Amino acid sequence: MLDWPQYRKELLGRIGEIGKLSPDTLAGYQTLSKAGQKTNHLDAKTRELIALAVAVTARCDGCITVHTAEALKHGATQEEITESLGVAVALNAGAAMVYSARVLDAAAAYSAK
Repeated sequence: MLDWPQYRKELLGRIGEIGKLSPDTLAGYQTLSKAGQKTNHLDAKTRELIALAVAVTARCDGCITVHTAEALKHGATQEEITESLGVAVALNAGAAMVYSARVLDAAAAYSAK
């Protein structure tokens, strides 16, 4: 397993380098990242739990380390984190089902010709 705190430190250092080379890229990312905080329709913990589910779906280790630390900082419990991960698992299974239906549709289209 990874040393997640060390990985986060190294990752944020590299992202800082990107910010020096392309400040507008980093600024644009930060604007998107902070947009939810401005409307505040969801609390910080809920946003972080959603981010964790998306991180798993996107297969983003950097997202996992950053948003796990933030979720814990905002009071997320192991049970809440696990439930959000269950949503990611179900969504990925659902997506596989949808694309399986597309395969059957494609097979039917080819068989009809």
